[in-house]
Amino acid sequence: MASSTVALTPTPFILNKKELGFSAFSAPSLFSIPKCRRTVSKKICSVMAPQQSERKPSTTGSVKTAMTMTEKILARASENTQLSPGENVWVNVDILMTHDVCGPGSIGIFKNEFGENAKVWDQEKIVIIPDHYIFTSDERANRNVDILRDFCTEQNIKYFYDIKDIGNFKANPDYKGVCHIALAQEGHCRPGEVLLGTDSHTCTAGAFGQFATGIGNTDAGFVLGAGKLLLKVPPTLRFFNYGRKDDVCSMVIEAGGKNGVIPPDSTTYKYLEDKTSVVYEPVYSDERARFLSEYRFDISKLEPLVAKPHSPDNRALARECKDVKIDRVYIGSCTGGKAEDFMAAAKVFLASGKKVKVPTFLVPATQKVWMDVYGLEVPGSGGKTCSQIFEEAGCDTPASPGCGACLGGPRDTYGRINEPMVCVSTTNRNFPGRMGHKEGQIYLASPFTAAASALTGYITDPREFLL
Repeated sequence: MASSTVALTPTPFILNKKELGFSAFSAPSLFSIPKCRRTVSKKICSVMAPQQSERKPSTTGSVKTAMTMTEKILARASENTQLSPGENVWVNVDILMTHDVCGPGSIGIFKNEFGENAKVWDQEKIVIIPDHYIFTSDERANRNVDILRDFCTEQNIKYFYDIKDIGNFKANPDYKGVCHIALAQEGHCRPGEVLLGTDSHTCTAGAFGQFATGIGNTDAGFVLGAGKLLLKVPPTLRFFNYGRKDDVCSMVIEAGGKNGVIPPDSTTYKYLEDKTSVVYEPVYSDERARFLSEYRFDISKLEPLVAKPHSPDNRALARECKDVKIDRVYIGSCTGGKAEDFMAAAKVFLASGKKVKVPTFLVPATQKVWMDVYGLEVPGSGGKTCSQIFEEAGCDTPASPGCGACLGGPRDTYGRINEPMVCVSTTNRNFPGRMGHKEGQIYLASPFTAAASALTGYITDPREFLL
């Protein structure tokens, strides 16, 4: 996405956590986390960012007790005037998203429970996005997309982003790419709404000030028919920092959160101007809203990080891993495959003037990102685009947009790890087998660190090239 992903003012980021033990926000980010001022509780909650003053907070009726953003959104969606953490409520869903991995299962459950000839609750509130196992010859993967297509035709689903010609993605005007980025680019992420998706990183959409979280196939099958779901209202942790909104919200799930939400601001509203005609109503936390705990970070003191195998919370400073020899670099996914991610990598390559020492795979998240890679000029390059700089650096040609090797996929998936090797990746998980081979060693990193590491063949602090 564009500049709307950047928090320009101190952002109270709100993390709504599940009821699990929780210490600190430990998701991998571009930087290390210094000591912060905090009040610790053993419960886990919801994540949120600081309130903006550009629009007055929306009310949900006669409010007797102050509420957080998440509590307000769920209160309105459940037609309640007041909600508190721990309550279970039936929530009306604004958008349900599913894709080629979970869609067929969700459809099967819907038909089994509601009837073979049942109709979905709302044809315009369901978004179906093929994105995971697309560019492959695997018959089962191709079958999954066929199931989605047949269902969307049968149900007259308005928002089905189909792909028929996998040999040339540009021949498919409806195809978008990674669901979490496509949802935003197509105007399905709107402040104050409830968005559920059959993917754990659905929480990415919280960057738009909406309640967004992942659900399973069974729940999705029920929502397809009923348009609502029973949810427990989570308590909230509040974080104050500067950072990239969608990346922070995306990684909430890795910290055990139920959702992450950031108050919308003028950047959010401007981004949505040409994306949707749907009327939305933003909400903000009340001044006296109750938070389980609060955290404040001094971003100026953070350093580039990596997450070592085999967990996103196994973090270390990039400079502490300088002796780790790598076999390849992968830049892509909903977390690290946006236009600004490729711009960041291009800046490192440009500053170095060198060629990569290991195979470097580039997978834009969506068609729009792919076009940006070939069209956006890199500052200080004399008019060169990202793609030109990548070519000069010896990287692979940017691949067809999609999830690529982030979730492994069939063996012929571009960039997949098919043998034991060490990979620096801008994806979001590094569990055993996540990108293919179960003995693969995946180091999660920012695009800056990934590009720097590609240039040296070892995990490298990008400041060696940028300062």
